[in-house]
Amino acid sequence: MPTPLFNLTGRVALVTGGSKGIGKAIARGFAEAGAEVVISARHEDELHSAAADIRHGLETGVATIVADMTRRDDVKRLAETSVHAFGRIDILVSNAGSNQPQPLEEIDDHVWDHLIELNLTSHMSLTRYLVPQMRERQFGRVIFISSIMGLTSTAGRAAYSSTKSAVLGLCRAAALEFAPFGVTVNCIAPGPIDTDLPNQVLTDDQWKAMAARTAFGRWGTPREVAGPALLLASDAGSYITGSVLLVDGGMLARAF
Repeated sequence: MPTPLFNLTGRVALVTGGSKGIGKAIARGFAEAGAEVVISARHEDELHSAAADIRHGLETGVATIVADMTRRDDVKRLAETSVHAFGRIDILVSNAGSNQPQPLEEIDDHVWDHLIELNLTSHMSLTRYLVPQMRERQFGRVIFISSIMGLTSTAGRAAYSSTKSAVLGLCRAAALEFAPFGVTVNCIAPGPIDTDLPNQVLTDDQWKAMAARTAFGRWGTPREVAGPALLLASDAGSYITGSVLLVDGGMLARAF
């Protein structure tokens, strides 16, 4: 039984990008804390496999909804269907995102538009659809997954860093708008977390260099993001809003 501060019993959470990596780990952490969970992703088979893992050994409901977060009709349908499935959504973790590195002079307009839609617009849209029913109950938690690349950057990441920086601004504005209604809005900015995405875009040398820049000398695991998310989703985080929580193993603390 989770301690009262971190107990999510009776709460319902929606986690986008919940079929793998950080999203799946957060969904499992919420389920362990007692929440009912809805996960969304683009591929039905991956969702079913993830749902089985999330509910393993637990007595909690886990629903799956196939949705492409770059399609605005899908985003609206996801919001409506998830509310219908459990009667409400108390916690939104807007996690779906991607990265397609390109030098700024070579950025393809399609890639730029895709990343803006997925990494930024979907966060705004889901929040817009789900906060009204949170506001009615005077309770809600919204957590955007940004990145340390929204606070710093490197060559070839102009599009990705632009979207992740913009999410921080969205978070701060939304936090101020919704606080009077009992709804908190925060960002988690992961650093080097061992998921499929960095494996797809980094060379072995880049992987090792990023590990070396952390205080621990290693990459983090998706599970190590679940605890910070639980803090922000639970009563333990009731006075935290408009904040950016770094989960980077001390990477940005290092000057050289």
